[in-house]
Amino acid sequence: MNTSSTKAIDNIIGKEISIGHISGANVMITHKGNILYQNSYGLADIENNIPMKEDTIFRMFSMSKMITSVCAMILMERGMIDLFDPVSKYLPGFENQKVWTGKGQELEDVNRPMILKDLLNMTSGLTYPEENNYPTACSTALFNEMDASHAAGKLISTVEFANNIGRLPLEFQPGARWRYGTSADVMGAVVEVASGKRFGQFIENEITRPLHMHDTGFYVPEDKVHRLAQKYRFYADGDNAQPVSVIDSVSGKVKIKDVTGKLVIEKGPHLAMEDTITKAPAFESGGAGIVSTIGDFRNFGQMLLNGGTSQDGTRILGKETVRFMRTNQLTPEQIKTTQWDSLQGYGYGNFNRVLLDPAAYQTNAPVGEFGWDGWLGTYMTLDPSNDFMFQYYIQLADAGSMGPTRLLRQVAYGML
Repeated sequence: MNTSSTKAIDNIIGKEISIGHISGANVMITHKGNILYQNSYGLADIENNIPMKEDTIFRMFSMSKMITSVCAMILMERGMIDLFDPVSKYLPGFENQKVWTGKGQELEDVNRPMILKDLLNMTSGLTYPEENNYPTACSTALFNEMDASHAAGKLISTVEFANNIGRLPLEFQPGARWRYGTSADVMGAVVEVASGKRFGQFIENEITRPLHMHDTGFYVPEDKVHRLAQKYRFYADGDNAQPVSVIDSVSGKVKIKDVTGKLVIEKGPHLAMEDTITKAPAFESGGAGIVSTIGDFRNFGQMLLNGGTSQDGTRILGKETVRFMRTNQLTPEQIKTTQWDSLQGYGYGNFNRVLLDPAAYQTNAPVGEFGWDGWLGTYMTLDPSNDFMFQYYIQLADAGSMGPTRLLRQVAYGML
């Protein structure tokens, strides 16, 4: 093992903890199925002085999309869906959709039906909650209604919520451009309808149980809740105690680096994900709902690096299906609309970033690296050419693929 590399990793994470950016972290680097480096740092829960451990459970948020992608690939290779199918074939809320014209609240008809391919590649026109135009404001209102329903004890199912999403105005015509949004939540509902099984049950039957991902699902049972990491938001010193996002959720630009401050527990729902997650939810979010551990996702990632087969020989997907899953699906014109700094040099497909141009991203990762990250800072790199995996897990609101994650990945690749 390269001691200079491990020391660099320790220094980067240690600095993040010392200046108050994060409470703690888990890191794991594997090569050819073997662990090159693994460590736990700091605390999973500051208030209760609970140390970060290998089996700490994390809210994965958008890394849930990688599991949803595999679900779609399973159905595709079994002939249960066609990626050219209209979404309305499975969800009637997507019939006769309307598109924003770019003026006020003016709408027009879709040029063509939204298809499953649009969902998987984030070219659907669906948006996440924001307030920068009419469609995003409509999305915000829907999520607020969802939160209010949960607070009142009215449970809304995965399929019901997806149908409600389908009735919202699209930001643009299906296929016109790339836009990060609720597409994976809708895909989860499609999986449920097409398979005839509850989405979470399909995941358990087809992915988590065969891959021995025993701590992965849509909730944390009471007997494991002591292992759930607390989620925090960083408040910068001298900023009138206002929260400061570490990375802008729209542009991907890092907002702070070495600013000192404090961590405060992040409370309240986010993307309809509740603070209390000790019971199976009615809405199983394919875009943000999964909880897991770094070890469980190692099993998942290694299956993909192995071409769809687990370390013990269990087949989840065919190797050509995995190849398709990790292939860029965007046209050159669509790639121009990704806009995030964190996606420079990347294409996108099947809910994964796919590295096309290492020079554009200034990275020592090779062409074909793929993976994704989450709102609270969980991050995964999968590299088929080197049979290499890098994972870094924290629980910091709006973290995304923040600056230190980039530094850590650079160091990890230096270990090869």
